[in-house]
Amino acid sequence: MGKFRSRFIAHRGESHDAPENTLAAVNLAWERGVTAVEVDVHSTADGEICVIHDKKTTRTTGESLVVGKTSLSRLQELDAGAWKGSAWKGEKIPALSQILSTVPEYGKLIIEIKSAGILPGKLYEEVSRSRLRVDQVEIIAFDIKILTSLQKTMPDHRMLWLLDPLWFWLYLSGSSFLAKKIIKYGLHGINIGYSPLLTRSLVTGLKAAGLPVYVWTVNHFKTAAMLLDYGADMIASDKAGRMIRNIENMNNTVI
Repeated sequence: MGKFRSRFIAHRGESHDAPENTLAAVNLAWERGVTAVEVDVHSTADGEICVIHDKKTTRTTGESLVVGKTSLSRLQELDAGAWKGSAWKGEKIPALSQILSTVPEYGKLIIEIKSAGILPGKLYEEVSRSRLRVDQVEIIAFDIKILTSLQKTMPDHRMLWLLDPLWFWLYLSGSSFLAKKIIKYGLHGINIGYSPLLTRSLVTGLKAAGLPVYVWTVNHFKTAAMLLDYGADMIASDKAGRMIRNIENMNNTVI
């Protein structure tokens, strides 16, 4: 797949084709040659870390349980695949440790912290036990306080601040303001939600400050090509494998 393999992130795994945040979706991404996968994590009632986006299990399992008030073993009794189609029936809500064990030598796992209840020590323990290299695990979150707390326990791991398009005033504040905020908190970069407010000048300004720029979630390959031209380092997509192929196929001219 060439040079663009390392520029795309499988958002919740290959979630366009497989049930999001499951082993099936993550493994499908690796099989398709994607080199980075993003997953969402919550803390369970018994202090474990599970991989799921929502606070409740309703949308992806059909049963309504609050993740933070349910044990990991109970959560793993649910079917997290059938909603996507009969081929995926029986897929479970995985523990973070299960996802970490899938990462190949060339791969990177980007962990989005969705729950303030995740203990930094527990996350560090899970990541350390996986024996993945420091550069193979990155942490992202919308809450800067969560990132700074985790950074004290995991100082060698890259921490990137997630920016929501709904926070439009931050996009309009400019790259200098955002860069100063990121650097002030000792973070390593930014992961920006795509919107028309994400301009070339915003990307280039952040990069000029020495900050890597990731963008989420882009499912149209022409938009992805534009963002790569802006200088975005990585782009998250629900269909990352397909995006890579499309970008490679259209790259007879320089992007």
